[in-house]
Amino acid sequence: MKMTIFLLLHASPSWLRLNRQERGRLAATGLEPFTRNGLSLRHFDAEAFHADCSDVAMIEAETPEAYYFAIEQLRDTALIAEGYFTVTGIIPAYENGFRSFEATHAV
Repeated sequence: MKMTIFLLLHASPSWLRLNRQERGRLAATGLEPFTRNGLSLRHFDAEAFHADCSDVAMIEAETPEAYYFAIEQLRDTALIAEGYFTVTGIIPAYENGFRSFEATHAV
């Protein structure tokens, strides 16, 4: 069953001080692990609506292992290691998980 993980992120002032071209370069490099090994990534801006997180990354993973390995790689990038972003929450979920349960376990 495919997992969906929502990473709640908070951008630091040092990230916001970078010009947009530099932000784009760092993001492309840092998020590259989420574009392979059965992973997909979508990004949502939340700063206008939420005080605790500025961004939400929605990651879909074929296996928990693929997600875990990508997170380990992310931690080694400037996005996290240089403090440009802080992970403020992680919400793992299964889309319509109840349907899979009901199909497997006759109710």
